[in-house]
Amino acid sequence: MSEKKQKELIEVLSQGRQKILSQLERVIVGQKDIIELILICLFSRGHCLIVGVPGLAKTKIVKTLAELLDLKFSRIQFTPDLMPSDITGTDVIEHDPKTGKREFRFVKGPLFASVVLADEINRTPPKTQAALLQAMQEYSITAGNTTYPLELPFFVLATQNPIEQEGTYFLPEAQLDRFFFNIYIDYPAISEEKEIVKKTTIGEEEKVEKVLSSDDIIKLQDIVRQVPVSDEVIDYAVRLVGHSRPGNGDKYIDEYVGWGAGPRASQYLILGSKARAILRGNYNVSVNDVKFLAGPVLRHRIIPNFNAEAEGIDSQKIISHLLESVH
Repeated sequence: MSEKKQKELIEVLSQGRQKILSQLERVIVGQKDIIELILICLFSRGHCLIVGVPGLAKTKIVKTLAELLDLKFSRIQFTPDLMPSDITGTDVIEHDPKTGKREFRFVKGPLFASVVLADEINRTPPKTQAALLQAMQEYSITAGNTTYPLELPFFVLATQNPIEQEGTYFLPEAQLDRFFFNIYIDYPAISEEKEIVKKTTIGEEEKVEKVLSSDDIIKLQDIVRQVPVSDEVIDYAVRLVGHSRPGNGDKYIDEYVGWGAGPRASQYLILGSKARAILRGNYNVSVNDVKFLAGPVLRHRIIPNFNAEAEGIDSQKIISHLLESVH
């Protein structure tokens, strides 16, 4: 693809971002950083884990975004009795009245959508979690002896409630690593909450207009990977991730970190920084792009040890230390 064509598509992506934000603002109050992170993840061809207490518009953001992007949306409410076939689909026996024969037909499950909201992913058993994570990793689903490809783009946003832990199934670090971002949604500011109350108690709901098609999104996802990045920015991302691992001479890390982030974190920092740069209409990826994404990329990849837990030091505090100490 020519450089001129690439610049044209980058301009389309930047304009699309502005249209998406203006449309979302009609429905969603605040949460601008959250929305930007979700868009970065989408155009980086990744998946998000969103952590937040109930009532913070997690579902509303995802559903509205699917409408804006003219994508098929599916919501799966994860429960302890949910089986893998409940989300992937299953073979059913059908009787053909013409031939009198019985044949198996595959009925697609809710994973056959472009935007999938996996609500309360940690409430379902590991076997069902694994079926979702296979789809995320391989963009396909296996039922019986047949593998079915998923239609692209395929974007999963999984949610977790950080309060309730009873009846939940722990997500292992290897599975958490499949998520591009771990996004934490906090409570809105008082001024934003007043606006939320006004908008949601009048009995009318704003309509949004479609901005990008699935074909547009796939093209723009391809463009993101072609954005050049300087060695300086790559060096910073790799040093930031490498510094999170014990044994690098940092006493703070040695004292409080059990396991640091792996190479996938470096890859996602650079890929996400490419998406953030062109979403903002910039052709150059900067160190500031990497710093902005350090939290959501590293939050679920740095494992604090017992010393950290005893002193109330979580992964976010460790990331803050990394951003201050790595230059």
